[in-house]
Amino acid sequence: MYKVLTLNQISTKGLSRLPADQYELATDIAAPDAILLRSHKLQIAEISSSVKAIARAGAGTNNIPISACTELGIPVFNSPGANANAVKELVIAGLALGSRGILAGVSYVNTLAHMTDAAEMAKLLEKEKKRFKGNELAGRTLGVVGLGAIGSMIANAALNLGMEVIGYDPALSVDAAWRLPSSVKKMDNLSTLFAKADFITLHLPVLDSTRGLVNSELLSSCKPGCCLLNFAREEIVDVSAVIDALDGGKLRQFITDFPVPSLIGRSDVILMPHIGASTDEAEENCAIMVADQLNDFLSNGNIMNAVNFPNLHLERSGQCRLAIANNNVPKILGSVLGILADADINVVDMLNKSRDEIAYNLIDLGSEASPALLEQLRALEGVINVRLIQW
Repeated sequence: MYKVLTLNQISTKGLSRLPADQYELATDIAAPDAILLRSHKLQIAEISSSVKAIARAGAGTNNIPISACTELGIPVFNSPGANANAVKELVIAGLALGSRGILAGVSYVNTLAHMTDAAEMAKLLEKEKKRFKGNELAGRTLGVVGLGAIGSMIANAALNLGMEVIGYDPALSVDAAWRLPSSVKKMDNLSTLFAKADFITLHLPVLDSTRGLVNSELLSSCKPGCCLLNFAREEIVDVSAVIDALDGGKLRQFITDFPVPSLIGRSDVILMPHIGASTDEAEENCAIMVADQLNDFLSNGNIMNAVNFPNLHLERSGQCRLAIANNNVPKILGSVLGILADADINVVDMLNKSRDEIAYNLIDLGSEASPALLEQLRALEGVINVRLIQW
């Protein structure tokens, strides 16, 4: 029976993917095998020695101490793309709000509650509607910074709206490249994208290289009258630089899902309460994805969509399986196989992959591994943890 500590409200459709006869789920549980969360800011002290995996029902993992988890040999799972459609739809709404005086018009109409004559109201609105005139999105240029699951969906949606789309992503994966139509023009650098785009939408994770990426220098490249949208992460944008760009006329408007006090009350800013992924469908999709990944890892040792471990999948064979995490240095796997050979244990199948400083191995054995052998493996220099999976 695996024990899973849930630190946020997780969709029941996701939790139901963990078989009740194999999993105990609770918000307060001793010595959990795994932690399942959404927005909870996880502290290192909350990760007990029993934890084998952490799963976040969402794409971002900046609320989890990734480096510490890697040092402990704990994979951290997320759900990339599961909430992409929800974010895409809100960004498209943001583009519409940023191109026309929709919100100002709605607010104006709500000031007319004192009027009782419909004909008089219609006459007034016909006179005043020019105050809220805007521009169509068709024919405008959208710059998409980050062409992953969300960015690529937005690029396609914008093309369908008749927009020109330019993109920038220095870490564009092969899979992401296949999702993009050839009509998306790739920019060599951010400054060029900022200089060409009428609208710019950000879709990047928070990394050392992206923190404060949108700063005064980059904003100085903006095409005058540009509208900037941030539905990715607050830390990517230097808010003080955005305010200066708005005041100086470099930016026409800033639309963001991450309000801060200094932006409230500005007519050139639209603030939303971090609702990019706040749909029933997105929460269910994220929970289902991470629950399936967690179940496959705990039951089989397989890894998919861990932000700090390599993807690795091995079909079951033999009598049991060793799952071994170790530092990515030479000779450790050879030492492991040597110990197995000395114990006359046959290796039926195996798979080894590495990612940065961590390596991960799945080794299917032809006979059972004794507790003494497991301790011998754990004692090897460079081995972080060893798990025996039986079936």
